[in-house]
Amino acid sequence: MTAKLIALIAALASGQAVAAGPWDGDILPPAPPWKGASERLVARPDNAWITPSEVSGLTRTPSYDETRAWLEKLDAASPLIRLETYGKSPEGRDLILVIASQDGESLDPVKPVFLAQAGIHAGEIDGKDAGMMLLRDIAFGGKKSLLDHVNLVFVPMVNPDGHERSSRFSRPNQRGPQEQGWRTTAQNLNLNRDYGKLDSPEIQGMIGLVQRFDPALYMDIHVTDGVDYQYDITFGYEGYDGRFAHSEAVGAWLDRTFRPAAEKALTAAGHIPGQLVFAIDDRAPRLGLSIGPSPLRFSTGYGDVAQMPTVLVENHSLKPYRQRVLGTYVLLEATLKALAADPKGAAQAKAQDRAVRPAAIPTAWKVNDKPSGEADFRAIAYETYPSPASGRDEIRWLGRPDGIWKMPLFDGQARISLTPARAWWVPVSRADIIERLRRHGVAMEPLAAPRTLTLEMAHLDQAKMSGRVSEGHVPMEAGPARWIARTVTLPAGSVRVPIDQPLGALASLLLDPASDESFLAWGFFPEILQRTEYIEGYAIAPLAERMLAGDPALKAAFEAKLAADPAFAADSEARLGWFYSKTPYSDGRYRLYPVARETLSAGQ
Repeated sequence: MTAKLIALIAALASGQAVAAGPWDGDILPPAPPWKGASERLVARPDNAWITPSEVSGLTRTPSYDETRAWLEKLDAASPLIRLETYGKSPEGRDLILVIASQDGESLDPVKPVFLAQAGIHAGEIDGKDAGMMLLRDIAFGGKKSLLDHVNLVFVPMVNPDGHERSSRFSRPNQRGPQEQGWRTTAQNLNLNRDYGKLDSPEIQGMIGLVQRFDPALYMDIHVTDGVDYQYDITFGYEGYDGRFAHSEAVGAWLDRTFRPAAEKALTAAGHIPGQLVFAIDDRAPRLGLSIGPSPLRFSTGYGDVAQMPTVLVENHSLKPYRQRVLGTYVLLEATLKALAADPKGAAQAKAQDRAVRPAAIPTAWKVNDKPSGEADFRAIAYETYPSPASGRDEIRWLGRPDGIWKMPLFDGQARISLTPARAWWVPVSRADIIERLRRHGVAMEPLAAPRTLTLEMAHLDQAKMSGRVSEGHVPMEAGPARWIARTVTLPAGSVRVPIDQPLGALASLLLDPASDESFLAWGFFPEILQRTEYIEGYAIAPLAERMLAGDPALKAAFEAKLAADPAFAADSEARLGWFYSKTPYSDGRYRLYPVARETLSAGQ
């Protein structure tokens, strides 16, 4: 590493100014020229309500304080706009939301609510500036009628701490704004990995908003990179073209109502909408595209198991900021109009899905090895060249359309299928797990007094910590579970989590030890791998000798293990430990998952 690069990294970390260097100037591939009808949405310079980003020609985004001050001013001037807070960030900033409604303080419960959020990854901030423009036009630009049949709840900065870690060096793959926030929070958490485990105050607050408003549509606005393509505004959801949805009615409603309206509006405004897809290999784009469901940790995966229409927007990072912001405005407005045109459709789809009790819950998805078909793909031309820096061929995007490619399309396949239990029992000693389930809105039955039950509990004989850090946790690799019926006495305050409820699939994904999205998989139970009591050799050796003499079956099993496992045979401590595990002295909770299972056949 050169001294100049070390100095650059140190300056970035400290927030100091960075000297001029080879990183100055545009290092990105060229963008195709663009001018669309959405240009008319930009306020004139003399407009009293011009947004801070529009003042710059939609090339910069305002700071947290600038954004809040502008929204507070709009709130004070318009009865349609109300600014609220819903929590605090780790660095103490208010989490703010805007409610746009004609209903006053109490929203009409019959009206659908459109909940849109921006800046969960704070450098991907297109949605904030587009939303501010739309709020202005609702309040003072002749678009009040957008609220005749719909209410809008808008969160401009889900991650305000990351938003304020702003620099022109934050996102090297993204064209604008001039300075961009940071992807993760002050706790270095990626908030779009937190929807299941609920570590962060930001997503705890967001789940609170979801429960408060029960939105007809929840939109999470991002910016993506990877391969280049002609599309500037892409979006996806579980159930797109009928694929991969827990909530099938919700997915069908999005296909039928939201998607055609969004595509029509964006196309008419000069944008190129497309399905959110990813390349199998970013360095070999023609190999194909992958599609598959989102895991629970993502907003779309969470929305799917919560029976809530959820759309992930991914604007393309190589398109200019101005183009992306204007396309996002068009998408937000089109969504309001689509909800107004079908005000009961989302509620009916949600009710239909909330009545379903699935017999199996697929999870741990992977991309299939063979394509399931082909898809049209609006491509950007590229070439490869030998790079003296990398020592390999690198891709160079040329910034010009390359027609429509026929691309192989690779679907996803679930590696695990969970069979729902009748219920899960969480002991009061794991109040942290109970609290996270409560925040999710999962129905629970608390015990008012101790209760003795016969339940199934999982021994995780092969469980181990992964040795890697992920989102503030060291995940656990559980391995196969060995289920054993045990009679246990659960203290008062323990809870029963029935699976016969709308959020039963969510509870299964969080509590089943086989789930790759469970609290166990995230590493919430490392203590089960810790052995505290032990037995000295002077005590276990003579006891083991008596066990061998008095139990021929045990002796046969021991001798078979000696013959089959030379490493075990040579390890005196392992040999004595084997006997110890078969005595009443052994810790009965060692490697025992403390969340118990009530099976469908159990009588309680």
